[in-house]
Amino acid sequence: MSRMTVGEALVASLRQRDVDCVFGIPGVHTIELYRGLATSGLRHVTPRHEQGAGFMADGYARVSDKPGVAFVITGPGLTNTLTPMAQARADSIPMLVVSGVNKTASLGKGLGHLHELPDQQGLAKTVAKMSEQVSDTNALDPVLDRAFHNLNNGRPGPVHIEVPLDIAAGEYLKAPVEALNPAPSVDPKLITHAAKQLAEAKKVVILAGGGSKRAGGGLQALAEALDAPVVQTVNARGLMHGHPLTVPASPSLRAVRALIESADCVLAFGTELGPTDYDMYATGKIAEMSGLIRIDLCSGQLARYEATLAIRGDVNLVVPALIDALPTTAKQNDGAELAKRTRDAAWDEIGPGYRHQVKILEAMRSAAPNALMVGDSTQPIYAGNLYYDHDRAGGWFNAATGYGALGYGIPAAIGAAIADPLAQVICIVGDGGAQFSLPEIMAAVDENLPVTFVIWNNHGYREIATSMQNVGVTVTGCDPSPPDFAATAKSFGIPFTTVPAEPRAVAQALRDTVVLNGPTMVEITAPKSERSKD
Repeated sequence: MSRMTVGEALVASLRQRDVDCVFGIPGVHTIELYRGLATSGLRHVTPRHEQGAGFMADGYARVSDKPGVAFVITGPGLTNTLTPMAQARADSIPMLVVSGVNKTASLGKGLGHLHELPDQQGLAKTVAKMSEQVSDTNALDPVLDRAFHNLNNGRPGPVHIEVPLDIAAGEYLKAPVEALNPAPSVDPKLITHAAKQLAEAKKVVILAGGGSKRAGGGLQALAEALDAPVVQTVNARGLMHGHPLTVPASPSLRAVRALIESADCVLAFGTELGPTDYDMYATGKIAEMSGLIRIDLCSGQLARYEATLAIRGDVNLVVPALIDALPTTAKQNDGAELAKRTRDAAWDEIGPGYRHQVKILEAMRSAAPNALMVGDSTQPIYAGNLYYDHDRAGGWFNAATGYGALGYGIPAAIGAAIADPLAQVICIVGDGGAQFSLPEIMAAVDENLPVTFVIWNNHGYREIATSMQNVGVTVTGCDPSPPDFAATAKSFGIPFTTVPAEPRAVAQALRDTVVLNGPTMVEITAPKSERSKD
């Protein structure tokens, strides 16, 4: 890698680290990063906005299990990407954002250069796990080593690297490899302690968070050994689809809270126990958890909530270790009956409106088995987050929890489709949220991606309007006019159909689209009662 610029060396180093796709919009402050891109073997996808680049990287990372990478310009490019970085931080998604920055000698002096920020790196640090500058032509390797160490160890999240204009164009000088601390191994004494507590417990309930979404087979075996119902947060949906012990319902629901509180031992895997999953109705507290055993990659996260036993480690390693440490005789605690009663009570609890929307989601699932369902904050997504059993682990994700950024669904679905080109991707967005990132659909057109963009059109921000009504606030600002989606799809050059909000009609529309190559759009028109403002 001699006789090349720092920008060229950065691209070559990413390729060597198994990066295969970069999302970015080139600009005058990233030209040097693009010098070696065309011949690098990396795929480049051009969004229509830097926020789209970040959300695409997020969707790509969730499906590929590799860091999503975005190239953005100095100043506005980075500030536009801060929202996706914050969403990635909230949901523990590995994302590498590489930005330019002005020439080294000008930084912090307020000279009025193009795209200048008072402290770009300091701004990035507010949401990034790490933000570092490649401050010299021999500093690239150590910075990349630390960046990928952060991406691959501990709780995942966004990492930022900035490259000054003068450094990016300078001749790359190789630096010696730094010794970085390896990830800590799981303490076998803690595994033994946990197994003893689990074996002695009379009623175990398992909480599965996003950190357990790749542990499905092992988690199922552990649940069966303990005869324990498994409650899944939003980012864990798809685990144990259709299994008698599965509880694919929000732990914010009264029925699920009651199940959790009935246990004498709660085993929590890879979940931060945050309010957007556990207290979405803002009661001020989550369910009480007796004998809580927590497993998480992040020591800081483990320290935030008191537990009987906290184990720092990868869920994928801890689960088989617990199985090996448990007695060989499986428990018999009526776990399947408990799970069924909880599912039935949760289904009743969500009410007829949400039940109807879940039936529409189930119709989509039947029409497109094993699809990736990616969503934004819209009513069917809220319904599914409350209660929906997807048929693919890691195949249901959205931005309606955690940071809760609107505009996520469309670009994240594009990133997901690039990560798994054989999957059918269904993007579910509302007519209001779609308008945050509608132009990104053209990136799906450019890349000829099999994404079905499903627009739930209730002519406004119905969920917010309902929330205003519930607390006696006059509904204001919740009825932005939607575009003509048929005309929009025509301008994009993609097939379009519109159907009523009925499961059979939606299923047929999905069946018609899954056989088509490239992106399509389906508009679901909500009933008039859901469009009323009174």
